[in-house]
Amino acid sequence: MRLSKLVENLPNARLLIKGEEKEVFCLVTDSREKMTDGLFFCLLGENVDSHNLVGEAIKNGAVAIVTNRELSYEIPQIIVEDEREALSLLSAEFYGNPSERLKIIGITGTNGKTTTSYMLASILEKNSKKTGVIGTLGIRYGVKEIPNDLTTPDPIFLQKILSEMLVHGIEYVVMEVSAHALYYKKTLGVKFFACIFTNLTQDHLDFFQTMQRYEQTKTSLFYNDICPIAIVNGDDAVGRKIGEMREKETVGKTVYYGMETPSDAFAIVTEETLYGAECVLNINDKLCRCSLSLTGKHNVYNALAAAACAAELGVPLTNIAAGLSGLKTVKGRLQRIENNKKFNIYVDFAHTPDGLGKSLDSLRTHCKGRLICLFGCGGNRDKTKRPLMGETVAKKADFAVLTSDNPRYEDPLDIISNIEKGYRRFSLKYVVVPNREKALEYALDCLKKDDVLLVAGKGGEEYQEIMGIKYSFNDQDIIEKLLEKKGKSSFV
Repeated sequence: MRLSKLVENLPNARLLIKGEEKEVFCLVTDSREKMTDGLFFCLLGENVDSHNLVGEAIKNGAVAIVTNRELSYEIPQIIVEDEREALSLLSAEFYGNPSERLKIIGITGTNGKTTTSYMLASILEKNSKKTGVIGTLGIRYGVKEIPNDLTTPDPIFLQKILSEMLVHGIEYVVMEVSAHALYYKKTLGVKFFACIFTNLTQDHLDFFQTMQRYEQTKTSLFYNDICPIAIVNGDDAVGRKIGEMREKETVGKTVYYGMETPSDAFAIVTEETLYGAECVLNINDKLCRCSLSLTGKHNVYNALAAAACAAELGVPLTNIAAGLSGLKTVKGRLQRIENNKKFNIYVDFAHTPDGLGKSLDSLRTHCKGRLICLFGCGGNRDKTKRPLMGETVAKKADFAVLTSDNPRYEDPLDIISNIEKGYRRFSLKYVVVPNREKALEYALDCLKKDDVLLVAGKGGEEYQEIMGIKYSFNDQDIIEKLLEKKGKSSFV
């Protein structure tokens, strides 16, 4: 693509032709990457300013650059005010603005994004719609499954994936939108049909510093010019603020869901067990019954979010109920680990005080024995939530096994010590086992009839990150291996 064509619709950009103008065949942000006639984006990161790496990029095949100032190199330069904005918009332009021909639903919030995305995808597929999913558990469309390191991919990869989905006949894309993605403007080149807000509780304060900045970043997805239809949790204070903000602008549509305040979509739970819930959904005054295989009140909220959005997409109520009932599990999201001894073992991604508390509450309701929780906290992340998570588990569980999560560059014992500060204020019933596999073995040995074990923090992750290296590790796989080794399980 020629640079003049690429920048045609880019606001506040100046194309400076120095040297020879060549056709651009790829977009690149890593100066070390080998490229053929690439456009290199100079970005200011937390640790590196890649304006200083242009020479390396040119050696590796860059024939033009995007920069916030004119540089001395004799190659064409696109000079912009905001390189992050330019990266997103130019990525969309380069790949033909695929989101304009897709119906894209963005989902943001602290907890529930992944489960809600899979619920909505299941509903759409029951309605015979070809659907793609982008999020924490990876990218999938058709028979393709692609690993994804980030909840929301970086703009170049994101637009490439959207264009490939379009080629494969995908009609709808359900994608998780993280706070970091919004901060770095990754979704600027995405045209959304609708957006869902799940909830907002403490997380990522290592990055955002204050809850106010975190909230402002999350809610930026719901400005009317970005989000034509907003599906918001009316029982969440921030959800209501989003609705009020949109009502003042008097453009776009806002749909509320909830169980405690008057809402467009609400539910009555008629029966709940450790294995799921029977519900009656009321969507815009139309009723349907559905059976959820995911337990917990928070999953009823996730189902309502998905159902309310599906209704706005024109999905009949019968297909909404069928889609919700047909989803049997979401990997690592309060996922029951089946075994022939009928041990009640659940693996969950809960890694915030609120998420962990909700999962424990859900299990406590139906726990006839002891509620045991194995968990840790990630290293080099929000340290302020560690004692809060300890406090939450101490209050809600009967016993805990404190262990490693992804320690990254921190000493696991230092992380556990932070957790203990909150835990010991309310209970001394816990043990410390820093090695996560040994901790899982210890927890399984503790299990007795009617006990429930919650293994929290990592969910469906396939790795454990230690000192910059990602080692192969999956909680479910380890649990199954340990039970088989002990002769306690032949899995169904």
